[in-house]
Amino acid sequence: MTIHSKLSTASNSCAATVDFATAQAILRLAALPLGSETVALEKAGRRILAEPVLAKINSPRFDVAAMDGYAVRSTDIAAGHNRFKVVGESYPGSARITLAGPKKAMRIMTGAPMPIGADRIVVLEQCIVEGDFVTIPETLHNKPHVRPRGSDFVCGDTLLEQGATINPNALVLAAASDANKLVVHRRPRLSCLASGDELVDSGDASSTGTAIPDSLSQAVLLLGRQWGAKSGKASRVKDTPEAIEGAARDLLPDCDVLAVIGGASRGDRDFARAGLVPLGLSINFAGIAMKPGKPVWYGRIGDRHILGLPGNPVAAMTIARLFLAPLLTGLGGRGTEAGLRTHYLPLADAVQCAPREQFLCGYEDEGHIRLIKRQSASRQLSLQAADILVQVPAGSHDYPAGTQMATYRF
Repeated sequence: MTIHSKLSTASNSCAATVDFATAQAILRLAALPLGSETVALEKAGRRILAEPVLAKINSPRFDVAAMDGYAVRSTDIAAGHNRFKVVGESYPGSARITLAGPKKAMRIMTGAPMPIGADRIVVLEQCIVEGDFVTIPETLHNKPHVRPRGSDFVCGDTLLEQGATINPNALVLAAASDANKLVVHRRPRLSCLASGDELVDSGDASSTGTAIPDSLSQAVLLLGRQWGAKSGKASRVKDTPEAIEGAARDLLPDCDVLAVIGGASRGDRDFARAGLVPLGLSINFAGIAMKPGKPVWYGRIGDRHILGLPGNPVAAMTIARLFLAPLLTGLGGRGTEAGLRTHYLPLADAVQCAPREQFLCGYEDEGHIRLIKRQSASRQLSLQAADILVQVPAGSHDYPAGTQMATYRF
């Protein structure tokens, strides 16, 4: 599903070639899991399982007490006995002891192994202890207060499925399975390459007359980490094909995904794709009928994934959320759909349609969508208030207040 395979150095047009849905379909076919690796249990948090976790032991490993109290035989109680000689104690982790002879009881703690021969617990609060003897009520509840062996899970049970995220609850199960290592999907390594003669490090712009801070490189790397990537390097170069080629040549060996920021449009110094052609850039799509972010492009250099982001900050972060996030979740074993889940909310106010599909910055207000005023691809201030992107299909009619619209958590 490739639009064209090679790009000439003169071809820098950002004319839309596909719509949003088609571009996502192309991305979905390309964003396959990178592979797996084995990590120690303590390093597995937030990773994605590449193989299921199977129980190596039963849980509980044997019948255990569910309450503190005294372990006795039901047959003794059925025979009318309510006074028992205490012959020992059982604690969690201790060896199992046989409860020998009738009218015998054993002091037991929650989680301790049941004595062989005992089959119920009389809870501590119901017992009267006098020296080595314990007296229990003549009438007891039916509940035995015993957790049977394997009642939670048994050896060989699948406790966590392939594709599960190791969150704190999943980590409980993984550890309970008696696994000390887990097989997880490899995290994609993300690097950034920004081009722009006007860009300098944050903190240096105020000492110049014309420069502006590079506000995107670290933000894109942070967004990548939020969606499962391992941060690589960030490089910034001048707007020349040679500088872009040289920086990319240095970055590619140590990344799986290269986000190229800027140089994607039709300006006289937009050389992002042209600079990568000598490295073997193959384009899968370039230019999408959407606003903002029309110049976005995606391709490959060998097995490396290259995503071209616009230079305008709002457009760049919009594209990063809609394309970089699903690319990373796909490569990381969760599928692209994990990075592109929609939530439907009603509009608080009417929204105008446009010839191109729009993704507008907004925020949720008491269960309704409110759009940020003064939408602009370059207005960075709007990003502070935006917590959702609102998908507005192309068309010729407006959407009235109350219309349910697809949103993406920003």
